[in-house]
Amino acid sequence: MNILLAFTSLTIFTLMLTIGVNQSLEQLTSVWRQRAVLLRALLAVLVLVPTVVIALLLVFDLSPEVATGLALLAAAPGAPLTTKRSKMVAADIDYITSLQLTLALLAIVVTPLILSAFYAVFALTTERVSPLDVAWQIALVTFLPVIVGLTLQRFAPKLVAVIGKPLNVLANVLFLLLMIALIVVLAIAPELRSKLLLGWSAIAAILIIAVAAVTIGHLLGGPRPDQRAGLAVASLARNIGLALFIAGLSDGEGAIMPTLLAYILLGTAVAVPYSVWIKRQVT
Repeated sequence: MNILLAFTSLTIFTLMLTIGVNQSLEQLTSVWRQRAVLLRALLAVLVLVPTVVIALLLVFDLSPEVATGLALLAAAPGAPLTTKRSKMVAADIDYITSLQLTLALLAIVVTPLILSAFYAVFALTTERVSPLDVAWQIALVTFLPVIVGLTLQRFAPKLVAVIGKPLNVLANVLFLLLMIALIVVLAIAPELRSKLLLGWSAIAAILIIAVAAVTIGHLLGGPRPDQRAGLAVASLARNIGLALFIAGLSDGEGAIMPTLLAYILLGTAVAVPYSVWIKRQVT
């Protein structure tokens, strides 16, 4: 498992470095100049999806570990893999990349605030997290490789011209290998599979969250199909690494891991048919 986590970190670093190398600062901040588009996206990802999670935790009788895992996911926007997943639905990449980085930046403040709402209602198994803790994790995972890429663009443009496309290919290969590795680990680890048996209530709650997230993003994405597709993906995709990091501050990452894996699997089950349908609308 430690090897898989290390490979995941390498993949994410490469993906974010690719963004920094291949996109300009103007592209990475493009959504900031589209006020209505940005506000709808923030409403979807930061307000409505967490609200759905709170409502479901009130309705379903879930274990503290499952409730904590879902709360952490709801409070962790700006998943590093959002851009890669958005390419699969032919989303507007400039829009989704800019939105992803914006959500990651806002998470420094928003994540502790959202979790405060959950702490006020539910008995979570993790301790409260400070903005500085969140900022440290996001800076290392998301912004460091992007800044490295932008710096290379500024001071070594010839090098960027050479490595830009190969780096993108490498990122795609690593992402594919990561997906294969996850499938293999689940296939050969019966103990891990058994932990995914969270109960029908938890499975139902996770499925409803996934469907609601995609629906919310699609409906608030605006008139352009490529932006609707992107916001649907961004609403569904939560920052698994940040959730694990926060849980790890209380040595609780092992307890919430089954919930996070179940969300990945069930979220994918919801995302695949949506991706097939929306891609036809976009193209």
